[in-house]
This record gives sequence, C-alpha cells and structure tokens, in this order.
Amino acid sequence: MITTEQAISLEDKYGAHNYHPLPVVLSKGEGVFVWDPEGNRYYDFLSAYSAVNQGHCHPRIIKKLKEQAEKLTLVSRAFYSDQLGAYEEYMSELFGYDKLLPMNTGAEGVETAIKLCRKWSYEKKNLTPEKATIIVAKGNFHGRTTSIISFSNDPVARKNFGPYTPGFVSIPYNDLDALEQALQEKDVAGFLVEPIQGEAGVKVPDEGYLTKASELCQKYDTLLIADEIQTGIARTGKMLCVDHENVRPDIVILGKALSGGAYPVSAVLANDDIMECLRPGEHGSTYGGNPLACAVTMEALDVIREENLAENAKKLGEIFRKAMADFIEDSSLVSLVRGKGLLNAIVIDDSPESDTAWNICLQLKENGLLAKPTHGNIIRFAPPLVMTETQLRDCISIITDTISTYEQENELN
Repeated sequence: MITTEQAISLEDKYGAHNYHPLPVVLSKGEGVFVWDPEGNRYYDFLSAYSAVNQGHCHPRIIKKLKEQAEKLTLVSRAFYSDQLGAYEEYMSELFGYDKLLPMNTGAEGVETAIKLCRKWSYEKKNLTPEKATIIVAKGNFHGRTTSIISFSNDPVARKNFGPYTPGFVSIPYNDLDALEQALQEKDVAGFLVEPIQGEAGVKVPDEGYLTKASELCQKYDTLLIADEIQTGIARTGKMLCVDHENVRPDIVILGKALSGGAYPVSAVLANDDIMECLRPGEHGSTYGGNPLACAVTMEALDVIREENLAENAKKLGEIFRKAMADFIEDSSLVSLVRGKGLLNAIVIDDSPESDTAWNICLQLKENGLLAKPTHGNIIRFAPPLVMTETQLRDCISIITDTISTYEQENELN
C-alpha cells in the first residue's frame, strides 16, 4: 500500500506542478466521505468542484458503469450506437431543448458553445464575417484552453500564455447597464455568463439579474449562453441555477456532475434554429457521446431526480447559511457568507495575499473536513448533495469550532 508521504512525493517528482493541493492523499470515497491511505476519514466539502453531486462512488452509477463497460465503450461518431440517441432524447425531455451536442470536458463544452454561437451569428444574424464578438463577465472561470483564458482577467491564468484569441468583450459581472451598453455595439453574437461565479468565490448576482440579462439579449437578438458546468445538476437547489428565475438561455453548457463524477461528460443544449448551423465535419469529438458516457449520465441524472437531491440542496443550503450567518455575528475573522443551495463560500477578513484561509483549511483537514481556498481569502464549501442534515450539522460544528480556535490562537500570538 502506498502511503500519503509516498504518493505526494511521486506527484511532486513526476507530475507537472500546475496544481497546489492540500497535503492530503485520497484513496477511497463513499457518499460524503473520503479516506486517505492510512484510513483517516474526511468529510468532502469540495465534491471535486461539484462533479460528485451524487456522492462518491454512488452504487447505482458504478453498477451502470460496469454493465456498459462490459458491453461497449467507444465507437466514435463514425457509426451510430444504441445509447446515444436514447441519451439525446433523455436530455431533450429533461431540459426542454431540441438538440444536444455531446462532448467530454467542461472546457470543451464552452469552446463548443462559442463556435456554435459564432456560426449562428453569421448564418442567422448576418454579422460581419469573422467579426463576431462574445460578451463575457469579469471574474469568470470557463476553463483553461487558450481561447478561454484569452477572456479571463485572472493574471495567474493568463500570464505568459499569449498571444490571446480576439473576439471577446469583458464587462463587470452583475452590471446590467454595462451589459446593455455592450449589446449595442456592432457584431455582438452572444453573452456567455455563469449564473453564479463559482471559482471567483461563489459570487451570487442580484435577484433578477439573469431575467433582465435574458430580456436584454432577446431585445438585441443576441444569444444568452449559460455556463452551468458547476452550478447545474441540482447544486444550487434547482436542476439548473437559471431555473431559480425561470430563465431559458439560448445555449446551456453542462458538465461535471452530469456523470456523477464517474466519467468525463459534458454537453451543449440548444434548439434547432441554433444547432442546425453545425453540419457534418464542422465540429466533433472522438469520445463525445460514447456509449459508456451516455449510459452513465442517464443513470446519474436519474439518481438526482429520484433521490430529490435538488430539494435536499435547497434545504441544507438554507441551514448552512443561517448557521454561518449566526456564527459571523461574533467572529472577528469571517466577514461574509454567500451562496445558493449547497454552493457556498465564506470570506475571510484578510487580504487575498494572506495565507489565513489556507491555514484554516489545513486545520479543517486535521479536524476531518476538506475544503479549499479560492482567490486567496475565500473558502468554498460544496459537499455532495446526498449529505444528511445530521451530517451537515456535524460539519457546521467542525467549521465553526475550527475557525473559533484559529481566532483564539492568533489573538494570543
């Protein structure tokens, strides 16, 4: 058996240093729990960035994975399979769109949506050839490809990766005036936005923002593209985050928990008038829509619906934010809690350059709970949606006790 120290050493020696993980090695997962090689158990409060909403190794999903893996895993799109059409029909009926374009990773989904939007803008909106622009929001995180980092304003994501892809206009998030002004410019094809900015620190826009953004996009004949890769699949208390305002984007991008964390699956949904702009040979993926992915995803979504995980996320999220808001009243270290459903974050009252949030996460790990800072002084909390209220209250105690102890120790120092 490999030890924690050995596993970390191997990654450090043979792996590219493009991540900075907490010093914990995970070797087993079940439901809301994960274990290290030495047998220590932890609550998972990150859920692989919301990819395991259904919990680690959900038995139904794993059973379906095994069953399909023993029959057929990949045919490419050179041929039909007995799973893809059924999967596309399932997704169309569940989300209410005419067509689905299957991909594998979240970033691929975003790239697909960008291409689809531009293709539509030339063929249906008659924009100037090769001049279509897409509006994005500052603070966004849509992936790591060259095109995507080109419209990021995160210097860590961008520095020394240029030259950058043109064709994007960046505006402040949650600013409708800036959106309308940008929409009035020439050759605008779409507005790509996260309903909640997860990586930026779980920034929740004002109520009505998405509704008004949708209305503005319709007014200016521009496509609204919702990146629901992290916020979708019941994470925020609805199947999609846009469902909280009954908004229907022109294009929806899904990923992460679409397969319950068992297999890389992403998807782009749109109606015929948009999707018909793509013709054979213009876009594709060898693995996109493979039989294994299709079978696993349908089962993973059945789990979400049949176990009422959206409703559970809504209920537990309200409990979590109320408890943290009560705690903050007497805390000198935590200034804010925000979120929706079981996608939440606390803001540490220290500079983003400080190591306070990191040190708190190290202490949380010692106390049996795994979370990770984002943007320096923000800690994101996103447990699997199968969590029970009893488990959540246990986790709230771990979080509040850990922060209180940290406050006391640092006051003494």
